[in-house]
Amino acid sequence: MTAFGYALSSEEHDGSELASLAAEAEARGFDFAPISDHYHPWIRQQGEAPYVWSTLGAVSETTDDIEVGTGVTAPIIREHPANLAQATATTASMLDGRFFFGVGTGERLNEHVTGAKWPPHHVRLEMLEEAIDVVRALWSGEMVSHDGEHYTVENAQLFTLPEETPPIYVSAYGEHSARTAAAVGDGIVCVGPNEGVVETYRDAGGDGPTYGQLAVCYAETEEEAVETVSDWWPTGELAGPLSSELPTPAHFEHACEDVTREDVREGHTLTDPDPDAHIAALQEFVDAGYDHVYVHNVGPNQEAFFDFYEEDVLSAF
Repeated sequence: MTAFGYALSSEEHDGSELASLAAEAEARGFDFAPISDHYHPWIRQQGEAPYVWSTLGAVSETTDDIEVGTGVTAPIIREHPANLAQATATTASMLDGRFFFGVGTGERLNEHVTGAKWPPHHVRLEMLEEAIDVVRALWSGEMVSHDGEHYTVENAQLFTLPEETPPIYVSAYGEHSARTAAAVGDGIVCVGPNEGVVETYRDAGGDGPTYGQLAVCYAETEEEAVETVSDWWPTGELAGPLSSELPTPAHFEHACEDVTREDVREGHTLTDPDPDAHIAALQEFVDAGYDHVYVHNVGPNQEAFFDFYEEDVLSAF
């Protein structure tokens, strides 16, 4: 059975709005709700970047059953893993078994703000593995000291702990990260129906859940949706390593200057208002081996999206 989720976009909504959207997603039949963890939006038009741990505290009060987690946090530079161990333990205790901790190697856009060096990907992957070790050690509730390659922890102990230790899902976009996810994580998170990532994860011994994100923009017409994506989320069409390397929203805006309406129409964000197109896109994830598929609806038109998905899309599954 495939679970379907609704993406809480921290770049487009403030904390109170996100808490309300999580409640609406639960009421409309979505099974889970990953939330993005950003210090900056991708572009200034998006306009928001609330602190994810404050937002999740609010979400814990507006929802009852829906599974909630980060999609994803980079526990490597901007925040020390000892602090994130406390944040996640508190959040998990408030959500009472409904929290998952999604982690990845991050983007310069969010992680450079402390002035620390932005390392190459293979170093960030090493840092991620060590950070996961630190977090899990602190989740034990024992006194922890750690003197590692990248992190030091001195006599730290968590006292607010959940009854159930949350799973850690690792972001995976290629073979190396998929193997890392199999080795140190409890599942994987990916954007797009990348069948090869799932196969690599399974071949490497990974037996946890597989999460994939579908980007859509619902509007009454495709022209309106294309216009919305062009204004709010043109970064979806950026190729190569730009998304992990550019440092500010202004840089992303400059990089998107050559993204055309036709690029958006033919690109990664689904703009077709036909329910069959959305059903087929979700089925593509299912066929590629994803047992959890979550939908990011770009732009401010969330209420119409919820109506559309509840009545015409999710019912097909």
